[in-house]
This record gives sequence, structure tokens and C-alpha cells, in this order.
Amino acid sequence: MKKTGIYISALLLVSSGMLLAQGEIDAYRLSQSDLNGSARSMSMGGAFGALGGDMSAMSHNPAGLGVYRSSEVQTTLSLNSAKANATWTGINSNIQKTRTGFDNFSYVGYFPTANDAGIRGWNIGIAYNKVKDFNRSYKAVGSPIFSMADYVASWASNAFGDSGIPENDLILTNSYDPYKNGHLNGHWLSILGYESGFIGAKYNEFSDVYHSAYGRKSGDIWMPYSPNETTLRIGESGSINEYNFSLATNISDFLFLGATLGVTSIEYRMSSWHNESFGEQDYLILGNSIETEGTGYSFNLGAIIRPINQLRFGIAYNSPKWYLLTDHFDAYGESYIANESVPLMEGYIPEYSFAEYSLQTPGRWIFSAASIIGQTALLSLDYEITNYNSMYLADRDWNRHPYSGDNSFIKEDFKKYSATLKAGAELKFTPRFAIRGGFVWQQTPVKNQLMNNDVVVYTAGTIPHYTVSDCTNYYTAGLGYRFSPNFYMDLALIYRVQKEKLYPFSSTNSEWDYPEFHLEPVYSQPADISLKTMRMYLTLGYKF
Repeated sequence: MKKTGIYISALLLVSSGMLLAQGEIDAYRLSQSDLNGSARSMSMGGAFGALGGDMSAMSHNPAGLGVYRSSEVQTTLSLNSAKANATWTGINSNIQKTRTGFDNFSYVGYFPTANDAGIRGWNIGIAYNKVKDFNRSYKAVGSPIFSMADYVASWASNAFGDSGIPENDLILTNSYDPYKNGHLNGHWLSILGYESGFIGAKYNEFSDVYHSAYGRKSGDIWMPYSPNETTLRIGESGSINEYNFSLATNISDFLFLGATLGVTSIEYRMSSWHNESFGEQDYLILGNSIETEGTGYSFNLGAIIRPINQLRFGIAYNSPKWYLLTDHFDAYGESYIANESVPLMEGYIPEYSFAEYSLQTPGRWIFSAASIIGQTALLSLDYEITNYNSMYLADRDWNRHPYSGDNSFIKEDFKKYSATLKAGAELKFTPRFAIRGGFVWQQTPVKNQLMNNDVVVYTAGTIPHYTVSDCTNYYTAGLGYRFSPNFYMDLALIYRVQKEKLYPFSSTNSEWDYPEFHLEPVYSQPADISLKTMRMYLTLGYKF
């Protein structure tokens, strides 16, 4: 079990300029990528690490550019349909979303040396590539036992390990703003929940002990209500885009070497709406939105060896991405309790709330093998190892100390070795027409303790919900057609299946059980999310 003190000590180090700290879930979300590249590479499951001769090599194994024997330009368009099905406490709901996109534009230039041995040619590559598409919407409807109000009360009552937040520190007045209290930087949800009427100090002799505002008193004991129904709607949009600049060479048609410098931009937007009804007219609403933007850089190094014409082996290292990021937040809370003297209460976080920070994503190794069967068939296999355990957060000067607690949790909750297996095949019926197929198995980087709700998760700011992903499978197929020796078209169809657990908030620590205050730990019941995405990609290319 995680120790609350570790997190608290990290929060106390956060400066007032860093209004809302980030957490392990934020690092995880921004470190993921999708199957991406040209339609040809994706239709073969992205297993091109040893094959080369495709624009996707720049993002994976840049040595593959050395295989080119001509210059080439291509672009890729997409049509995506995503369906999210949620089951929460036995209640089912789903949302479907369809959109088009522009996913790739690439150029490779080939410069032969006219040497029969040694360096036979140089290749340069420039590419834009969408590596992650965040666009999706999902809704979960259920009847969980614990309310958001229970969660906020638990946090406010245990804010500092052995004590809660004094009630006077939460009250907004003309002369005092709790959001400007540096001691409460990590407890904005407690402030918003109090101002919005989610919680109250129900025991006058204990001004730092809180309970849900929804309930009734039985003697001296406050009995909180469970919500009749809870609805959580989440919408995400944006993408991670990569701009690659590559150089590769061919040495005696035996060894191919390549390097890529990547510049990455992130645009991520999320809005969520948490609504609970308690019967009669009583309800609770928590709304959140966040916008993340920033840029990063990385590099890729790779090699391909061709011992014989029919066989190729590849190895590549993709460095971490080093980002400088800015988040902008907005949040709103509202409660209505009919039998209160002031039934409607509202709260807002300050305008222009933001956080500036740095992020290192995981690096990965790619090991590849491919077989070329005459002029008619290809078989390829890639095995990737990604170290999610190496993610870390830092301030804008890359000082990790303010995020020591979050980085400790990353090492506790994420695997050091997360594997991805890609397999692909191509069969040419004629020199002009080919069919392709592939499969991808992507292991979850999340350890069982996080997946199974066995640890406390410290989310950022006023956003309590988070998702953790199980294994992901891709089933791919496609075809290619050459209209002429120079002009070609590739089509890919990608079916992606992923399961996630959506937690409306974290369970709280079992150590936070204070019978004398009639407080008990909060247990969060997750919604099971099934994400099924069908994507169609069209690549048009020209060789010259």
C-alpha cells in the first residue's frame, strides 16, 4: 500500500507558481502511441523493422530508409469509427464517434554514390506522422455505493496524514482565497467540494473532519447516502504529432544504418461531467476540463543486416521523448440539497489555472526479422520492449524533486518491461496487385495492483477520474495496387480492441479508518470499458 506521507511531502514542495501538480496517470496517458505509419506498414501490423523500404521506418527503425533505390513522396488519409461500451454496476451504455483525418506526409530522397562496394547510397527523409489520436467519447451510468462527496470528504479529512484541513482554511472570504494558500496546492478538489456544498464539517468539535453533505443524522452518527444513479461522461480530443528528419545509408547491400531526429507536438483536450442524483431533487455535479499542449524531441537509431537476399534482421532504439508541457484547467461544482437552508451551492476554481512541467516518456528497443520469398511474398516479425517504469515528471528546469512522490508511484505501478509483438505478411498475385495481413499484441504496462484497484491513485488538480488499460490487440488487413511503375495506392483496414477500467475516483487508504469519527475508507467501483475502433487508411505515393 502506498504511503500517504510520501505524496504529502511531495505536495509541500510544489511552488505557488505550479498551480496544479501532475500525476502518474498524466504521464501514462501522454506516453502512449497507436499503430501508425503508411497504409502498407499498418496493414502488415507495423512489422517493418527489418524490411525497410517504407516511410514508417523513420518512426521505428530509420535504417529502413537505406533500402530505398529511388526518391518517393506519399500521403495518408484516414476514416475512423470508434465505439465505447461501458458496463458499470451492471448497467450498460455506449457511444460511437466517426471522423476523418490527415495522418501522414513523407518524403525520401535517394542519392547514389555509384560505388560497387562500401557506401552505395545515402537517403534523407522528412515526414509528418500522427502517432496518437485522442479523439473518443464514452459514458458510464451506474449505481455505485460511494459518492463523489464521500471521496472528497475522505481526502479533506486526511489531507495531512494525521489531520485534515481546518474548515476555516476552506472558506472563501473577501480577504482570503483558499486557492492561493500554498499549503493547499494539492487539495484543490477539497476546496472546490467544500465551496460547492459536497461536504461539510458535521462534528463541531472536530473542524477538520468532514462527511458527505448527503445523508442524515442517527443519534450522533452521520449516515451518508449512496447515490441512486451516477453518470460520468468524458470526451477527449487532440493528437500527438511527430515531425521526423532522417538520414540513412547502404553499405555494400549488407548493412543499412539510419538515424532520426524527431520533434513532437502534443495537443490534448478533455472535458468530463460527473452527475449524481440522490432521489427527490437532490443532486451533485462536478465538471472538469483540461487542455495540454507542448513540444518535445527524441531520436531513433537503427541497423538492418541482410546476410542473404532472403533474410533480414533489424535492431533499433527509440529514445524517450522529452517534453515541455503546459496544462490549462477549468472546473465547476454544484450541489442541491432541498432540506438545507441554502439548497443550491456552486463553486469554481480560479480562471487561468495552469501548470507548467516536463515529462520524459519511455524509451523502447525493437528487434526484427523478415523473410523475402522470391518476388511474391514477405513475412516479418517485430518484438518491442518499452520501459514504462522509466517515465518521470519534473519542473520546467528538469528538476525531479518537486515530483518525487509521483515518480515513486510510477516505479511502483508500471512495468519495467512491457512487450509488443507485431507480425505481418504480404502476397503479390501480380507485380501490380498485393494483399496483406497482420496482427499486433500490445501488453499492458500497468501492474496488477493498479489495474485491480489495490492502491491509492493521486490524480492531478480537481480531476478525480482516471482509466487504466488492459492488453490491446490489432487485427490488420490491406491491399496495394500499382497504377504504373511510379504511382501506387495502398489501402489498410485496422480493427483495434482494447479493454479499460474507468475509475470515477480512487479508492482511499485502508489506514484512513477512524471509527471514533465514524469515517471509513472509500471504495471506488470501476466501470468496464470496451473500446472497439475500426480505421481505414488510404496512402497515395509517387516514386521518381
